[in-house]
Amino acid sequence: MSSAPSSPTTTLRRSLGVVDGVAIAASSTAATTSIAIGMGTIATVVGLQAPALLLLAFLPVLGIATAYARLNRSEPNCGNGYVWVGRSLGPWPGFLTGWVTLVGSVIFCAYTSAIMGSVVLLFANKAGLSSLAGIALDPTSTGVSTAVGLVILLALTALAVTGMRAATRFQFVLLVFEYAVLLGFCGWALVTGDHAFSFSWFNPFEISSGTSFAQGMVLAVFFFWGWDAAFSVTEETKRPDDSARGGLIALFAMLGLFLFASVAFQREMSLAELVRNGPQALPYLGAKLAAEPWATLPLVALMFSAVASVQATLIPTARGLLAMGRDRTMGPVWTRIHPRYGTPAVGTALVMTVAAVIALFAFAIPKLSDMLLAAVNAIGLIVALYYGLTALACAVRFRSARHDGPREALLAVGVPAVAGLVLLGLGGYLGYSYLTMSDHFELSPDNGWFMFSLPAVIVLAGLGMAAVAKYVRRSPYFTTGHGTDADALTLPMDRTAV
Repeated sequence: MSSAPSSPTTTLRRSLGVVDGVAIAASSTAATTSIAIGMGTIATVVGLQAPALLLLAFLPVLGIATAYARLNRSEPNCGNGYVWVGRSLGPWPGFLTGWVTLVGSVIFCAYTSAIMGSVVLLFANKAGLSSLAGIALDPTSTGVSTAVGLVILLALTALAVTGMRAATRFQFVLLVFEYAVLLGFCGWALVTGDHAFSFSWFNPFEISSGTSFAQGMVLAVFFFWGWDAAFSVTEETKRPDDSARGGLIALFAMLGLFLFASVAFQREMSLAELVRNGPQALPYLGAKLAAEPWATLPLVALMFSAVASVQATLIPTARGLLAMGRDRTMGPVWTRIHPRYGTPAVGTALVMTVAAVIALFAFAIPKLSDMLLAAVNAIGLIVALYYGLTALACAVRFRSARHDGPREALLAVGVPAVAGLVLLGLGGYLGYSYLTMSDHFELSPDNGWFMFSLPAVIVLAGLGMAAVAKYVRRSPYFTTGHGTDADALTLPMDRTAV
């Protein structure tokens, strides 16, 4: 990749400040949101076995991370899975990988807007404001929470367009506050909780059924989602290896935080409390442990985390669309680079617009906790799909490494292949369970046909878009399976030393 001359110190500072910063900040800020909504959500599926599921889910995710690191060293590209799977497994699964990654991210932005709105409404309620213009400011209402959250999305779009550095600085400010609050309250709950610690929490065999186990595993994999954000900005750094370092640091940090928080929550709250409070579990924990104004701190941390999570999701989403746009598998509008900030500004704004439209469909599920459970399950399935395909792509691309000794064969082929097959198997089993658990369709997270229809529609739409790219746009990607080289676009950072 061509670049203007810069000193080694300047280059290193740019790489670490942007890529490690994005990976750690993106994953860690998302971790707080996952903890807030995840402890209650996963409790509805597997009871008090959340720590066991988090540990088990970490193993295939770690295998996926090693596959990402190896593929990124071989072919740095902001399209990551879309490019790697296309070259190794073929353009159709490659396009599908890119498509489900992007759609999952947009849905995440959409439903997280409801979380942001819900937290704002909780603040309003604390201030004594329970209605406005005849509308009840109910934080458990999907409609009202989403409407408030959409206003916040507008501000986040503007910040995301200004570039990686501004986004990273903003996220680290939020991160320090979130961690201080989360570690403080969870640490206190761990010491003073009324419910005795039990090693059975780490026993997956106490989960009631195979379907619950598969659903819990997919949910747990989803909670780790975000560590791969660094690989979407690999073209905006001078050292692609920093992407792997940032992603792995973030992944291990998330594991420690998740286990710490899950045990702390279960020390302080019963299973009934976890299920009942759902996405408000973290504010509820604050109210149990402290009096005002200290009890409000977890609520503020949740707000900061939701805001930073949406912002962090925008970064890889817009850049993934940039990669697909320059291959002509998506329209040329996604390739427009801001002349000053070097970001896909138009694409970022369009992603937020689509997220806002999708958020409006959530009005069909009135109860916020039900809407979140449906969205998280749908995203969890498609995350398992694209992680699994990317891991298999690594095993196929580096299959010759099986002749380079046992260690290299294990790391390059064995671990990615097993991790990918585990995730694809879990997703397939869960999809089959959804199809057979209901005999009619209704808009409810308890309805199997509805839960299956969400990821199924996403995959079918992806195949339709792939057909458009191949037969209408006549993208060369469907001839070669190769993504456009990273040197195809010259970013402002290539012209000016930082």
